[in-house]
Amino acid sequence: MLPNIFTTTNTTKKGKKETHLRWWVTLLISLGLALGTWNPTGHHFIHYISEQDILSGFTPFAIILMVGVWILALKSIFQSLKIFGAIFVIMIIAAFLWGLNQYGMIEFDNLDQMGWAGTLSVAFIIWVGLNASIIWKSLTGVYATDNVEEE
Repeated sequence: MLPNIFTTTNTTKKGKKETHLRWWVTLLISLGLALGTWNPTGHHFIHYISEQDILSGFTPFAIILMVGVWILALKSIFQSLKIFGAIFVIMIIAAFLWGLNQYGMIEFDNLDQMGWAGTLSVAFIIWVGLNASIIWKSLTGVYATDNVEEE
């Protein structure tokens, strides 16, 4: 039913099967959150709540839901990447955008292009934050470590 790219599995050292579907799911979640919050087309959450009474209909529910999802995303980003990791990811994105500009693929003075670059950059930051522990585990074999203060 699903293409191979979604259903390919790996076996961990403990014999557990892991599917690649989680990478695509977190990518869709990241894109949905970033594009749903704001994008240059004008079809986004900020436009939705600014065009009507904040206390009418399902608007309060939507606001609370969106703030909750952002809190979870930010908690995930800073828990897995910490502040220096988040800054490093931002530097990587900035260097990538600089390279695109140097080859004439995007223009920094074009607000529409920079709006898309910013929105997709936020989606990438969220995606890396959601998957950083999985990437770290794949690279090092260690899932998480605790900071232990020595006496």
